[in-house]
Amino acid sequence: MSKKEVIVIGGGIIGLCTAYYLAKEGVQVTVVDRSNMLDGCSYGNAGMIVPSHIIPLAQPGAIQQGIKWMFNEKSPFYIKPSFSMTLVDWLTQFYKNATQKHVEESMSPLRNLSFFSKELYQEFCNSETDFGYQEKGLLMLYNTEKVGEEEIKIGKIAEKHGITVDFLEKKEIDVLENNIDVSALGAVHYKSDAHLSPHLFLEFIKEELNKMGVVIKPNTTIEDFKISENKIEELVSNNGNFKADEFVLASGSWSGEIAKKLGVKVLLLPGKGYSFTLENSGEKPSIPSILCEGKVAVTPFENEVRFGGTMEITHTNDTKINKKRLYGIVEKVNQFYPNLKVGVPKNENVWMGSRPCTPRGMPIIEKSQRFKNLTINTGHAMMGVSLAPASGKLASELVLNKQLSLDITAFKNG
Repeated sequence: MSKKEVIVIGGGIIGLCTAYYLAKEGVQVTVVDRSNMLDGCSYGNAGMIVPSHIIPLAQPGAIQQGIKWMFNEKSPFYIKPSFSMTLVDWLTQFYKNATQKHVEESMSPLRNLSFFSKELYQEFCNSETDFGYQEKGLLMLYNTEKVGEEEIKIGKIAEKHGITVDFLEKKEIDVLENNIDVSALGAVHYKSDAHLSPHLFLEFIKEELNKMGVVIKPNTTIEDFKISENKIEELVSNNGNFKADEFVLASGSWSGEIAKKLGVKVLLLPGKGYSFTLENSGEKPSIPSILCEGKVAVTPFENEVRFGGTMEITHTNDTKINKKRLYGIVEKVNQFYPNLKVGVPKNENVWMGSRPCTPRGMPIIEKSQRFKNLTINTGHAMMGVSLAPASGKLASELVLNKQLSLDITAFKNG
């Protein structure tokens, strides 16, 4: 009997993890991606694995806060004005979903998906490969009373959902981070969180896919699909045509555009973000942190520190670096870590990527209602690295009609 053949559309960390779990089940997998697969969104990620992040982007107050930030050139959030009906539709749906009811319905599913992903990362660590996985938690650092009250409130909610949390004063932060001066009023320490080096993990997973005979086709732009009734028969690209029994759409911010070729609506927009890396720093934090007032992520790796931030809701062709928002990241880093004395990096040293954001603030993991051989796995926003193994495994179970490891009702397309 010939192997089942599956094409995974998308070579980011979500697509590669999906391919991994399919190949483990003996499936013949081909991964196609529009890029050279050397510098996608997953590479510049902060590498955080965050069970602590149980509140979706769509939440009460998000619209009001977003409007305030829109008028601050250095703020961590911006929506690029556009006459696009996709933007209008996205904003309308985001507004409808920014409710307490949506938050309460989303927290447990997000927690379960995150902890499942962390377990799968721990399984990867049983191999001989080192991709910098460490379980040091995450410090949510704040330097104003108002922000501190809000972070403590969120931390207590997380505690009720089984996440291990410590609430720290300045002196307790200094004990934890005794190699660097941290200028913060306090912190919430999510001890259930972890981190890894995204670059090393992607190298590891590609090596594993190669061992299992997965075919990878970079620089492959999808032009069309050949369809028979409610089934995809063939993918048409600039790199030839590809037939398969099943297809998985895992193309990040480009998923909506590709889905449109199939007549399927996947409503998401790219959230452009930046990161840059300080190498050979004399001193650096030992625990990953988020600088709450600026929504800046700080991740220490072996010989370097990565800083990342901003969320610019835009379009996939927007590749311009907004220097003022980059200044905002640098300012916050120097406020919280004054001894680092970080300068504004040159454009060529700034990584930029687009995170796929749904108006529900939740990833999409589901079998298509229109095509019986299409599975959708996208929309993970800033949590692609964090949720990739769990999302990939669940998508593989959908493709193979196996019993699902988790209830995925909350991760529907809509």
